Amino acid sequence: MWVVAAVAGGMVVVLGLLTPSDAVDVLARVGPVLVFLVAVTVLAELAEAAQVFEVAAVRAARVARGRTPVLFALVVLLATATTVTLSLDTTAVLLTPVVLALAARLGLRPLPFALAAVWLANTASLALPVSNLTNLLAVRSLGLSTVDYARTMALPALAAVCVTVAVLVTWQRSALRGRYEVPPVLRPHDRWLFWTAATACVALAPMLLAGVAVQWAACAAAAPVVLVAAVRRLTLLRVSLLPWRLVVLVSGLFLVVEAAGPLVLDHWLGAAVAGRSPLVVAAVAAGSANVVNNLPAYLALERAVPGADLLAVLLGVNLGPLVLPWGSLATLLWAERCRAAGVRVPWPVFAVSGLVLVVVLLPVTVPLLP
Repeated sequence: MWVVAAVAGGMVVVLGLLTPSDAVDVLARVGPVLVFLVAVTVLAELAEAAQVFEVAAVRAARVARGRTPVLFALVVLLATATTVTLSLDTTAVLLTPVVLALAARLGLRPLPFALAAVWLANTASLALPVSNLTNLLAVRSLGLSTVDYARTMALPALAAVCVTVAVLVTWQRSALRGRYEVPPVLRPHDRWLFWTAATACVALAPMLLAGVAVQWAACAAAAPVVLVAAVRRLTLLRVSLLPWRLVVLVSGLFLVVEAAGPLVLDHWLGAAVAGRSPLVVAAVAAGSANVVNNLPAYLALERAVPGADLLAVLLGVNLGPLVLPWGSLATLLWAERCRAAGVRVPWPVFAVSGLVLVVVLLPVTVPLLP
């Protein structure tokens, strides 16, 4: 996917659909988003290597004391917290294999835990600007501070998480009954690295709420973890830590959407949402996200709708991409982790259940927008 985005981004410049100076302006505009993406990915990968997520999952299993419903509730809290503070892709990539391994270790059915990871990765990503790249774009367009954004999205984000959990528990209630054998205490291999990484993950959200720019907050959180890793486990600092494929993908998408907007997208999407209610705008955004991926869908709709409806667009592109696998990058990454763990979630099951969830989510959350 990143190769296609790179080629397409290059072609719009070569064919003259974007001038080189326009392309540079686009990439400069997305620069802070890319810096944040690199820093938070490095932080998340080092936190995973430090066993932060694994220890948290085992601790949750011990706190639940063998009660499956309580464990599931704690996994929901962990997935929500990870998504809110470290982005939906972190939940999809790093937390998914941990909860699936935990379910296998405890002899529990993996489906509700797998779906909790991917559904909450998307639906809990409304809460803070850092939770989703689309949020970062919206904050810049609307001129909102992190605190203003968090206040604006507090009720829709809370409702989205509650509805997601309610639908999942109702559907998978038989798999979430009973008990399991409590696992032994898991102690991290390197306490210095573990506590540094854990503290950095926890500190990120307060820095953002204090008004620190997202890219600098992420760099400030990642820096001490990188320093401790350099001293304690230098082998962790490898080139593969840098999400260069994701950077190429995002950059390519920005260039393509910037070029395609004046040609066709702006007209089509503008006609689809002109004079419509916020619920219809959110539904169009959700459908667009499933067809072309949530990031280009947001970029296109940002130009096509008035600023007052931009929050409805954001709801649609964040909550909507739960039907088709390419709706969000997080869903694709989640699917790869499920396959690696030997957990099979049939796409028809994913699509139908996701469609039901989206149909319930949008009418509940859109009226909660200010």
